[in-house]
Amino acid sequence: MRAGGDSVLIRYLARRALHAVLLLFGVSALSFALVDLAPGDYFTDARLNPRISSETVAGLRGEYGLDRPLPVRYLRWLRSAMAGDLGVSLAYNLPASALLAPRAGNTLLLASSALALAWLAGVPLGWWAATRKWPGRILSFAASAALTIPELLMAVMASIVAVRTGWFPAGGHLALPALVLAAGSMPVVIRHTRAAVLEVVDSPFLVAARAHGISEGRLVFRYVLPAAANPLISLAGLSLGTLLSASLLVEVILGWPGLGPLLLEAVYARDVPVIVGSIVISAVFLMLGSLVADVALYACDPRIRVEA
Repeated sequence: MRAGGDSVLIRYLARRALHAVLLLFGVSALSFALVDLAPGDYFTDARLNPRISSETVAGLRGEYGLDRPLPVRYLRWLRSAMAGDLGVSLAYNLPASALLAPRAGNTLLLASSALALAWLAGVPLGWWAATRKWPGRILSFAASAALTIPELLMAVMASIVAVRTGWFPAGGHLALPALVLAAGSMPVVIRHTRAAVLEVVDSPFLVAARAHGISEGRLVFRYVLPAAANPLISLAGLSLGTLLSASLLVEVILGWPGLGPLLLEAVYARDVPVIVGSIVISAVFLMLGSLVADVALYACDPRIRVEA
């Protein structure tokens, strides 16, 4: 029976991995096409420099393959990317993977820290809001109001507070951007936790458990939270993608050395390998978060195993 369950899990993961690979192909192709639609390329400004001849510019474009058609350039990049080579940065003349790897690690560290802060605080607050009538409604309303504040505005306000008060380092430190991202994600966690707990808190099996004298703390951790886990697990996978997308702007404003500042510089310079590499890495992070959530749901929910 266990071997059969393992084979089902392997097939389930293989199907998810195939979907992820196809999605990566689509993301990379679309990124190449959108970048190509922008007028000019990295050497466009060099043409306006009277000290650089047109022959030199043409030679440089040919050296980096920018004179070739878009499908040829994409297939050449795809062949290299499958071997782990994301191309050479036009602005830095370095392998794009060498530039992106430490920045991607910093972005993942920031998003993971913010995710942990948001959930460590949001789940208890959401449970408390579900078990307290009027205080819970007030907290739910405050969380809904907080959802209207964009992370961009939060980052600007946090930067001003950090500079004027000196409570946090103004730039290059993990604490402030992690708090900003956690504050933007926590209201969603509170609202979903409250809704999930409210769906099960008055269920007949909980009434029976209370009648048997089970303590409230054991009731919450043994029965309520596991019963409400499915939507929260799905939300956790989506939250990582949301935090990754929001972190790009927060990194730029608060000076965190992640993918955001590097991507912004690459867009200004029309550095195609760095732009496409940043987008693909962000998509990989998003799919990994979704895959982890799917595996957790598979382990927790027998209905998914039956469907698989």
